[in-house]
Amino acid sequence: MSTTIMGPDGNPRCQWCGAAPEFLDYHDTEWGFPVSDDHRLFEKLCLEGFQSGLSWRTILAKRENFRAAFHDFDFDRIAGFTQRDLNRLLKDEGIVRHRGKIEAVINNALRVRELVEREGSLAAFIWRYEPDGKQFTKPQTASTSAESVALSKDLKKQRWKFVGPTTVYAFMQAMGLVNDHVEGCVIRARAERARRNFRRPGR
Repeated sequence: MSTTIMGPDGNPRCQWCGAAPEFLDYHDTEWGFPVSDDHRLFEKLCLEGFQSGLSWRTILAKRENFRAAFHDFDFDRIAGFTQRDLNRLLKDEGIVRHRGKIEAVINNALRVRELVEREGSLAAFIWRYEPDGKQFTKPQTASTSAESVALSKDLKKQRWKFVGPTTVYAFMQAMGLVNDHVEGCVIRARAERARRNFRRPGR
């Protein structure tokens, strides 16, 4: 069974990006490309938490609404959210109105502030968990890894919520800690070049 589909430019891409029209741009410009910006990393961890039990299409379609509701995932601002903010978010039809997940974002904003104070940046902490590349797993065949289990465990120890190993692995795929574009996908080489040229935070 083929793991690629033909894109509109005639080049093969990961099969999943053909499942919805909005997936193509996300696949070509974001997924698998390395990120060092703390707010983007925090946003993605939060959105992966919201995705739990739902589809990524649902979350991607609402991403701009999430950004507006959570002040572009500025964790310093979110850490100051009050009961009034929680009530506002629970009434916001543009996002996923799940009390536990919304409360997790507010909790995790407090936790990331503590982490940044201790580690210097969220990026420096996260990128320590990049796999060393010695153990090659065929792209898109795993839902967790030893590194995602370790990162999940470490975050939970620091009292983060909605950061299980599967959620963390999806985050690692998206943020370029692993290049999970399938062999033959035209974007795989681009993502790998970006990873090669990427300056790892804290190193």
